[in-house]
Amino acid sequence: QVQFVESGGGLVQPGGSLRLSCGASGSISGIYSMGWYRQTPGKQRDLVARLNRVGVTSYADFVRGRFTISRDNVKKTVYLQMNDLKPEDTAVYYCNAAPPVVDNWGQGTQVTVSS
Repeated sequence: QVQFVESGGGLVQPGGSLRLSCGASGSISGIYSMGWYRQTPGKQRDLVARLNRVGVTSYADFVRGRFTISRDNVKKTVYLQMNDLKPEDTAVYYCNAAPPVVDNWGQGTQVTVSS
């Protein structure tokens, strides 16, 4: 089982940027599609962005144009560049395969957008 460790979250002002990283304990080159998800208390975990092995991306409507997902198979890392952050982007962000593998969820990284 590949385990994921997310990092890069923090407190940022509205309009600011953050870059999240997701390190994997094993190879991700065999995972066809990787995704970033987010969850707020009491709500379901939503897919934010997805990137497949051939470079095709897809984004949730609420982040399209502001977030960019990328992956580095050599470094076994997936990134999420988040620009023009809004208070409603506040959440815990996770990475996993897309669709997700239940046993592979990490601890996530908290992103808080507030002035």
